[in-house]
Amino acid sequence: MIQFEHFALNVEQPHEIADWYVRTLGCQVLLKMEAEPHTVFLADANGRVFWELYKNSKAQMSRVCHGDPAVFHVAVAVDDLDEVKSKVWEAGGTFVEEVRTDSGSVLLMMRDPWGIALQLCSRVPPFVGGGG
Repeated sequence: MIQFEHFALNVEQPHEIADWYVRTLGCQVLLKMEAEPHTVFLADANGRVFWELYKNSKAQMSRVCHGDPAVFHVAVAVDDLDEVKSKVWEAGGTFVEEVRTDSGSVLLMMRDPWGIALQLCSRVPPFVGGGG
């Protein structure tokens, strides 16, 4: 059996990005290292780790910021799409596009202040155990 643990991203400002996701989306910090590589592990509302942000100066920084959201995006299931969209917007996020599917799902693509593509998902029907 395997279980997904996390996705890692090497970025210039891992602590600032993590703080934004905590304030804006309610993520939880599971581990934060002050010394290089300044690693932060974020968890979702259920306490499941999903993202590692760090700054490893010996490695190439991620090129996904400001890239095509179809290539890379962080997707989160939300209960109230309009509420979360407003929070992201008010916290410095930007709108990219909205997609409505035939099943009734709404996929709202935004960017955080660092340019990382963030997809807010309101799926019909919801994924099993996924909420939103």
